[in-house]
Amino acid sequence: MKKLSLTLLTLLLVGGIAYAKPKKAQKLRVLLWSEQTEPRNIYPSGISGALAEALGKQKEFECKTAQLSDPEQGLSEAALRNTDVLIWFGHKKHSDVTDETVSRVVRHIRERGMGFIALHSAHFSKPLKAALKATGSWSSYVNFGKPEQMWVVAPNHPIAKGLKDFTIPQTEIYTEPFDVPQPEAVIFEGTWETGHRNREVMVWTLDKGRFVYVRPGHEEYPIFFMPQMQRLIANAALWAGKRTHAPAKLERREVGPKATASGPYRPPKT
Repeated sequence: MKKLSLTLLTLLLVGGIAYAKPKKAQKLRVLLWSEQTEPRNIYPSGISGALAEALGKQKEFECKTAQLSDPEQGLSEAALRNTDVLIWFGHKKHSDVTDETVSRVVRHIRERGMGFIALHSAHFSKPLKAALKATGSWSSYVNFGKPEQMWVVAPNHPIAKGLKDFTIPQTEIYTEPFDVPQPEAVIFEGTWETGHRNREVMVWTLDKGRFVYVRPGHEEYPIFFMPQMQRLIANAALWAGKRTHAPAKLERREVGPKATASGPYRPPKT
């Protein structure tokens, strides 16, 4: 009898373990920040709103938005404590972001491990300059509204997952050199008909935090409504939030035309 009872107990325990429901993965908490200077005919709720809507449709993310005019500029200690990844778009009001706000953001990146994604003209944002300890300047930037070809050059990096080479129909050209520290990886490069070739998506690890810069995204064009760009940002958020990890050895894919022009772009005289 004792032997039978022990057998039944063993079966119940094993059965309990076998059929225990796995814990649900906690959603990645993404805060999308913008100064809200984007043209409303292109982005009715800003770039932050457009990306929050796109990411919010995916089960991995819990999205909130914040803006410059919010109390504490939308970036209070409590707000940052409850953020896994901060996505930042700034353009005309970089100087309006207070040093106190910048200090909080950089501390959460470096000390707590919050991810940060800087979009397009956020190369001049105060958080990028402070976090990377760089000027963030390109040699030129001209809104000429022509196509850019995006090339996947690190196909086994998680930010490139599910993405192939693609074309952005209209964009603003930036030109190298870009004054930032050497990135640990460049995932996309871009080319234009001018002969310029740039690093377009690059990443760094800053103490405990992960940092991504995404160059495409001029606010006068609906670039962040493109499925490829939305997938790219989602992948970047998962990597910055430490839900995905790059392999120890990244494959370099040689693709696209080599640069035939360098330095500032000079529009032809008409």
